[in-house]
Amino acid sequence: MRKQLIAAGTAVALLALAACGAGDYAATEIPPNPIVPTSTAPPPAGPTCTNNLKDELRSYAPTNALPAPEQMPLGSTMDTIYRNGRLRAGISADSLNLGSRNPITGAIEGFDIDMVREVARAIFGDPNKVELVVISSPQRIPVLQNKASKIDIVARNMTINCARWQQIAFSAEYYRSGQKTLVQRDSPAKSLADLSGKTVCAPAGSTSLDNLNKYKDRGVKAITADTDTGCLVLFQQGKADGITGDDTVLAGEAAQDPYARIIPNERISDEPYGLGIPRGNIDFVKFVNGVLAQMKADGRWKASYDKWLAPTLGPAPAPPVALYGRG
Repeated sequence: MRKQLIAAGTAVALLALAACGAGDYAATEIPPNPIVPTSTAPPPAGPTCTNNLKDELRSYAPTNALPAPEQMPLGSTMDTIYRNGRLRAGISADSLNLGSRNPITGAIEGFDIDMVREVARAIFGDPNKVELVVISSPQRIPVLQNKASKIDIVARNMTINCARWQQIAFSAEYYRSGQKTLVQRDSPAKSLADLSGKTVCAPAGSTSLDNLNKYKDRGVKAITADTDTGCLVLFQQGKADGITGDDTVLAGEAAQDPYARIIPNERISDEPYGLGIPRGNIDFVKFVNGVLAQMKADGRWKASYDKWLAPTLGPAPAPPVALYGRG
């Protein structure tokens, strides 16, 4: 009980920090109320998505060289963002090493945050011209569909898949994660299937939850929370026996709880991350893909990985190879 109270206090504190405002532009938070999609743009053109990974990962090829900062093509999505004075990015503030608030500096930082800062650098010549908008996992797609939210891009460890391509557009893959399971350190479980009769948490609106639901016929009981920290709180309060999700997220959660461990030698699925963009803004998708290509080629991608992910996930792999051919 003492362990649960101490650890839960840590997670609750982090959850509270995630709701605070700070940053170069004051970070904002979209309330967790339902967001009604308003987009009527047709689905992105391209090959029929067949749940084949290569089809899912095809994005829009960059066109020509990137324009110089502050010289965006007139009338383009990038020009609109430039005239607005900042890039509005939907992010997490409670996913350690991906997007979380530094309790010392108050800044939201991590691997996902680096991605959007480099997009801002390409548009403005200044990586700090970003308004970081804190959203929950279930809000990732609706905020891109609803023009009233004015979100230009989402960088919140979002898996590229066929169903989501029908709702939004994606950049090329920028990281390949995999789903794993976190349990109590003294748990004998060697896989998610070993948690029959136990309760396991996954964030609502996530592919992790979709995969978790496949284990119901094995007796695994699924529960949800709106955020990764929400699942960690339930785990530390004893209301969940485990958490399943991306290895990047679980590594951050394990770092916050010395009584937790990630089940080794299990990879439930591949989770290719893409930056989410409103599906009508194909010019911006191409622009972002140009930025990602440069980052992978000039070492910025590896530098970000080494800073945020290498300490828990090991040496940097080769950056994911971009697949194009959509439209």
